[in-house]
Amino acid sequence: MAYPKASLRIEFGPDQRIGPGKVHLLELVAQTGSISAAAREMEMSYRRAWLLIDEMNRMFKEPVIAAVTGGAHGGGAQLTELGETVIATYRAIEADSAQILSKRLGKVLGQVSMAQPAGGRRSKRA
Repeated sequence: MAYPKASLRIEFGPDQRIGPGKVHLLELVAQTGSISAAAREMEMSYRRAWLLIDEMNRMFKEPVIAAVTGGAHGGGAQLTELGETVIATYRAIEADSAQILSKRLGKVLGQVSMAQPAGGRRSKRA
């Protein structure tokens, strides 16, 4: 994992946001074809994954994930064209922000201590 890095969250309005977790969930649904398999990969409940997907589906005018019906092994879930666009756009903005971050931090990077926080814990957010 390359450092420095920033965690990006895009807010479209009150209670309308996407960030690394939701984008990763979309990517896993695309890879597995299943909300439950994606949830297991992320170590979250199916219900939580379903609620996040439902939230994203309601956030946009078109769904980002669509249900796939039938077949010998039952249904599943599939990323829509809009879902692919959301992922690609988010990842492109993330890459752009990584370049800006490295450029802007300049002198600050040389002052970052490589020592780990006491007890191996992450520091609390300021």
